[in-house]
Amino acid sequence: MNYLKLKFWVSFFALILYLSNIQAQNADKTLWIPSGKTITIEQLESRIESGMDSLNYPGLSIAIINNNQLVYSNAFGVANTETKEKVTGKTIFQGASLSKPLFAYFIMKMEEEYHLNLDNPIYPYLATIFPKEAIEAKSFEAYKTITPRMVLSHTTGIPNWTNGKPISIAFKPGTDFSYSGEAYQHLGAAFALKMGIDWGAPLNDMIKRNATDTLGMNSSFYVWDDRFNTITARGHSENKMIPEIKKYKKVGPGFSLYTNASDYALFLLEMLNPKNISVSTRDKMLEEQIHFKENNDLFIETGQTGWGLGFAQKQTTNGLVHLHTGKNPGFESYAMFMPEHNYGLVMFGNANNLFPLLRSIEALIGEHF
Repeated sequence: MNYLKLKFWVSFFALILYLSNIQAQNADKTLWIPSGKTITIEQLESRIESGMDSLNYPGLSIAIINNNQLVYSNAFGVANTETKEKVTGKTIFQGASLSKPLFAYFIMKMEEEYHLNLDNPIYPYLATIFPKEAIEAKSFEAYKTITPRMVLSHTTGIPNWTNGKPISIAFKPGTDFSYSGEAYQHLGAAFALKMGIDWGAPLNDMIKRNATDTLGMNSSFYVWDDRFNTITARGHSENKMIPEIKKYKKVGPGFSLYTNASDYALFLLEMLNPKNISVSTRDKMLEEQIHFKENNDLFIETGQTGWGLGFAQKQTTNGLVHLHTGKNPGFESYAMFMPEHNYGLVMFGNANNLFPLLRSIEALIGEHF
C-alpha cells in the first residue's frame, strides 16, 4: 500500500471514529423533565420513533427547554409521504391554534408600545366594515362591549367559528368561557383598522417587526411566503396526504401561523424569561382571567382549570402548566411550559393524531398534557 492510500484510510477511519464518538456523546446527553428525573436523548428518540412507527405517523418537529435554554431540537419522519422528503430542522408546519398565544403576545407588546387598552371595546373600529346583520339582533349590544381582554381569554361568548352564520353570543361577555377562533379574527381586524393598515402583509410585517423577528423567529409568519414553498410539510389526514399547501393571504390570528418547533420554542423562552416585553406584561399574560366551572368541557376532559391572556392553565402533579393545542386539517401542534421549573416543550406534526403520539412519549417523560 502506497503512502497516499495509507493516508486516506487513516483519515477515513479517524473520521468514522470521530463521528461515532459524537453520536455516542449526543446519545449520552441528558434532558431534565418536570418529574425531577433525567432521560437520555437516546431514550427520548427511541420512544419517539417507536411511537411514530406504531401510529404510522408521518413527520414531527419537537423542541425541549431546560433551565431557560433550548437544549434539544430535532425532526423525525417525512414531510411528504409521496416523495418521502425528510422533515428537517428547517421544515415549516402549520401552527394552527398555536397562532393564538403568539398573537396574544403581539397584542400585549402593542399594549406596552402604543398604550393599547385591553378593556376598550373593539367594535368602534369594526363598525364601518362589519355589517349589522352579521350579528343576531339579540346579541348586538353585547357584541359592542367585547374587548381585547375578553378575546384573549376566550370570554366573549362568540362561538368558535360561525361559518358565515350571524353571531349569537352565548352569555354576557366577560362572565364565562367559550373558546373562540372567530373572536380572534375580529380582534385582528379591529387592531389593523386601529393602526390604519391592511390585515394581510402589512399586519404580518408589523407582527414580525414587533414580535417574531425580535425573538429570532425567522421561520415564523402569518401570511404565506413563497420562499418557503420547498420546505413546507404537507398535511396528512386518515393516512392520506393533502397535496396542496394552504397559502393564507391574510393574517388569521387564530389559525394561520407557519412555523416549526425550534422557532416556536424561542417564543416559549420569552414566556419563561422575558427579554422583549416586561416581566409585568408577561405576568399579565399568565395570570388567570377566567376560572373554569365544574361543568366546563375542558375541565372535565383534560383537567384544565382556566385561561390567561393567550394560554390555558392546568395543575399537574409536577406543578402549574401553561399550554395550548392546535389543529388544522392535516396538522396538529402542542406547546407547554412551566415557569417554576424553567421548562418547556413544543411539538408540530403533519397529521391529525399527534396526541396519541404525545401519550406514547409521556410513558417516558411523564405528564405533559
